[in-house]
Amino acid sequence: MGWQDVCSKNDLQPNSGVCALVEDQQVAIFYMPDNNAIYAINNYDPFGKVHVLSRGLIGDLNGEPMVSSPLYKQHFSLKTGQCFEDDSVTIPAYAVRIVGDRVEVNLAGEQ
Repeated sequence: MGWQDVCSKNDLQPNSGVCALVEDQQVAIFYMPDNNAIYAINNYDPFGKVHVLSRGLIGDLNGEPMVSSPLYKQHFSLKTGQCFEDDSVTIPAYAVRIVGDRVEVNLAGEQ
């Protein structure tokens, strides 16, 4: 495991998500250039039971960066994966960084 090279920074869509396959896991990567922020969460929507979170709308709720599922509109923290509407539901959030012009993800969550 450890840090995995995923894509070029140029492959990211500003203020939107992209999906990448990392160690057989679908990872949704979100890039917010205005805040110089990048986030990575699992792409699986546990309510809709499909991999679609990379297609969700991003923004913030009370200052917390989040993605809204494109299916049933639940909101998930991009930092922790916690669902805002249901405290019992959390999706994996991953460590992500940009090194040079490359995006790297660590599924173990190590910074």
